[in-house]
Amino acid sequence: MLSTRFTRRTALSLAALAVGAVALSGCAGENAAASSADQKLSIDFATYNPLSLVLKEKGWLDDAAKQQGVSVEWIQSAGSNKANEALRADAVQVGSTAGSAALLARSNGSPIKTIALYSQPEWSALVVKKDSDIASPKDLKGKSVAATKGTDPYFFLLQTLKEAGLSEKDITLQNIQHADGRTALSNGSVDAWAGLDPIMATAEKEDSKLVYRNLDFNTYGALNAREDFIQKSPELAQLVVDSYQKAREWSAAHPEETADILADAAGLDKDVAKTVITERSNLDVPGAPSEAFTTVLKNIGPTLVENKDVASQDKVDQALATLVDGQFAAKADAKKISGE
Repeated sequence: MLSTRFTRRTALSLAALAVGAVALSGCAGENAAASSADQKLSIDFATYNPLSLVLKEKGWLDDAAKQQGVSVEWIQSAGSNKANEALRADAVQVGSTAGSAALLARSNGSPIKTIALYSQPEWSALVVKKDSDIASPKDLKGKSVAATKGTDPYFFLLQTLKEAGLSEKDITLQNIQHADGRTALSNGSVDAWAGLDPIMATAEKEDSKLVYRNLDFNTYGALNAREDFIQKSPELAQLVVDSYQKAREWSAAHPEETADILADAAGLDKDVAKTVITERSNLDVPGAPSEAFTTVLKNIGPTLVENKDVASQDKVDQALATLVDGQFAAKADAKKISGE
């Protein structure tokens, strides 16, 4: 009798445990699914990065990420310096900068890698008012010049000054964001501005002129990712690069529509946007960072040190040697991303 009672109690207990285990398993499964669904990719978009605008407009990355249980958060960058701030703070995992800005950030300890290129632009030049008496970079001596530190226009300015036998000490630098630099030039608060497209193209049409241009002083557009993101989510990093490859191929085949997307996103006249896309942006540049990319940055390295933006040339050299992670761009495949 005791044996029978024990057996029944044991059976009932085991059954209860089994039901509880199934319930817990179900909860664990639901939690895992919720965790996957709650995963988020924060990535920037910027008017100086037309491919990001195409991706955001078309929703290709959003749709592809959703299939992996990942939501995409788009955060706007006003300049390379702001993108670098967001990357350092982990506010975005992938951000768009000029190559020079990526080198500067890594030289100063930011944990980023350049995983792809998004353009080879002529997006910076020296801009003055149409009635200005500044005719060449040499005329900048003693003048007030606006530029955004930590961005390609700033490094364009430094190289331009050096070529003219001047330095930053020979001018009064107004370190303000790109849009504010354009406003300062327009209202006469500064004599010149190291401009950035597409804002620069609008200024050129309205009241300004490009007094000095040099394609060699412009660096490539660099798509950068945090190192911890690359290590923890390599499949997601590949998805981003594949999506960029799709945007690259689509933009090369649809320049007019790409210009329309830029015009809408930046509030530009369509003719201005067309100038930026068709005349001053090579969006069909290979996505894999090449020797040409690092060579341009190598030329800028000494300037970073001379102007005390980086403590030593050794830091620049170490950063340049470790900046590029080309594994994703090397196998980028636009066909993996659906959409028209």
